[in-house]
Amino acid sequence: MRLRDIVEAVGASVLAGEDCLPEREITTVSACDLMSDVLAFAKPGILLVTGLVNSQVIRTAAIAHLSGVIFVRGKQPNTETVELAKKMKVPLLSSRMHMFELCSELSKIGLRGTRTE
Repeated sequence: MRLRDIVEAVGASVLAGEDCLPEREITTVSACDLMSDVLAFAKPGILLVTGLVNSQVIRTAAIAHLSGVIFVRGKQPNTETVELAKKMKVPLLSSRMHMFELCSELSKIGLRGTRTE
């Protein structure tokens, strides 16, 4: 599934990386606020769902080659974090949904969670 399709399906707003939306492939979803866990199971193609909006999320996403990050509950990162995401080519989205609700909606459109084994 393409990142653009996810934006449309869940009504997310694009904060950074709009040019990546058409070609960025999402294979699985992971909902996590602990970046060490993200690094432990990371694979390319993951969309990270998180409530954290700091620069460590962007650095983790770039290091782990994640396909994008979507913030929950309408959270917005500061300008420096958005600029870092643009520089590191990490697409950022924001949704007004809570984490559980967003994950449920992503599951309805065919995405599955990342397996950790």
